[in-house]
Amino acid sequence: MIKKIFIISFIIIIAGGCGKDPLDITPDGRTTLKDVFSDNDQTGAYLNSCYAFLQKYGIRYFHFMFLAALSDEAHDSDDPTENLTATAWYKGTLTPSNNPLGNNRGDDNGNYYGTAWQGIRKCNVFLANIDNAKVTNPADAARWKAEAKVLRAYYYWELIKMYGGMPVVDKPFDLTADFVNLKRDAFNDCVQFIVKDCKEAIAEPQLPWRITTGETDRSRFTKAVAYAIMSEATLFNASPLWNPDNNVEKWQQAATLSKEALDALTGNGFMLASDYRNYFLTTPDLGANPADKETILQLKNSDVMDALTNFNGIPSISPYKGGSTPSQELVDAYEMKNGQPPITGYADADHLHPVINTASGYDETDPYVNRDPRFYATVFYNNAYYGTINGVPHYIESHVDGTDGIRNNDRKHTHNGYYLHKFIDASLRNDQGSSAKWRRYRLAEIYLNYAEALNEAYGTTPEAYDAVNAIRSRPSVSMPPLSGLTKEQFRQRVRNERRVELAFEENRFWDVRRWKILDQTDKLTTGMQWTKVAANSFAGKRIVVDRRQSWAEKFHVFPIPSTEIITMPLFVQNPGW
Repeated sequence: MIKKIFIISFIIIIAGGCGKDPLDITPDGRTTLKDVFSDNDQTGAYLNSCYAFLQKYGIRYFHFMFLAALSDEAHDSDDPTENLTATAWYKGTLTPSNNPLGNNRGDDNGNYYGTAWQGIRKCNVFLANIDNAKVTNPADAARWKAEAKVLRAYYYWELIKMYGGMPVVDKPFDLTADFVNLKRDAFNDCVQFIVKDCKEAIAEPQLPWRITTGETDRSRFTKAVAYAIMSEATLFNASPLWNPDNNVEKWQQAATLSKEALDALTGNGFMLASDYRNYFLTTPDLGANPADKETILQLKNSDVMDALTNFNGIPSISPYKGGSTPSQELVDAYEMKNGQPPITGYADADHLHPVINTASGYDETDPYVNRDPRFYATVFYNNAYYGTINGVPHYIESHVDGTDGIRNNDRKHTHNGYYLHKFIDASLRNDQGSSAKWRRYRLAEIYLNYAEALNEAYGTTPEAYDAVNAIRSRPSVSMPPLSGLTKEQFRQRVRNERRVELAFEENRFWDVRRWKILDQTDKLTTGMQWTKVAANSFAGKRIVVDRRQSWAEKFHVFPIPSTEIITMPLFVQNPGW
């Protein structure tokens, strides 16, 4: 009886027929699918409803937390006193029935495993009906169909990125479907299905490159989004987690599709933003020739700047919490302005004794001078200028006894000596928000995808250097170009480039998993404790902030919810769970 209940629940989530479905018989007068697709406006509204299941990003992880805090990028100030998602993750206590990220992502995201399937089901229903729908303008029907294909590809991509291969379902199930025998498809098969959907959508002339029609359409999917999805999905497919035999053909596919994406995007007016710092404080303008030419997809359901200073602020402005604060490991990753890595590793397991690159000019007593400009745009450090508070210039006081100092049992304070600068508009206060939204895809990521895939497929080609150096040469960054590296050296440098360029943008959490280096990166995070010895003079020491238990191999992918395994006995659980 229990199994039957679960099967019925699964059908409700992913089943949904076209006009022939018995569920369309509604004696109580409710609208049927036949009614919907017999009306132009209702057909368009149904497509709009397909967008309802997009997950939220930024500080939309419970409880007002960036995903960065669950990687080696950051530590969340709710840990350990509040015993919420961060603490559970650090302790490694998630299970198939209790996953605070995948199965229950908090107030905003809820059960993403279930909502992703709902999104796929909605798209399948739409695609099964759109060809015969009564749409007034054939161009609208063509565009809507292409949109639904990109949207289905995106739902699938986000789902398999978290959980691994899933059944490829390209049409609505009816009530006679036998879910007991449903099996998971291989990760590669899912990726190829995603690529197919995206290519078919790109080939549709009516699907636009940009959204130009107003705020209500801001997050609609485009050709540019389809290219970004293909670039990211094939890169993951080629990476060690999903390519254990290092099949070079997978890297070649990733390189080819990322090259196609770059050529198509730049050929249609996309280009890198010149001002790295202010780029993240703005909302992209809409139009055929916008000022913001880098953003590919910005999700209006993720108000990353909405009262961010309240949920990721400094104690001097009395926020609700200090939030997700950059780790010493992230700080160490930023090169010196001369292009040299300041630190090449650690002499001890606790990261308290860095191996300093003497050729870099790095000074342990004054570690924040002459660093990559992206460091200053991302991290508030001790004695860094914050802005004015009540008309008075304020410098971060994260030193011992400073107003912004370390307090391990206070959620308002950093636990590692740093605060987040990226995304933060210091002119705003706790009750003020910004209109800026989360940028899910931007052009810089495509350049980095291409550089990585090209190096793995063909070695350090001139095109691989050009791709990563395009990122480094922007006016506001202006870092020396990479050159003269071996394949292995280039691999490490492009991985680090992703780390600093895409910091806090939800890439690092997934990158260390697809590279299978989680056991090297996520065992602990450290910070810097400064003591004031004189006016504007400080002595610092590195400290261990947290030791984590979420780095074992099983943490490369999320556990599938227990209910799914009970419902479908052939639905194999991920290893270790």
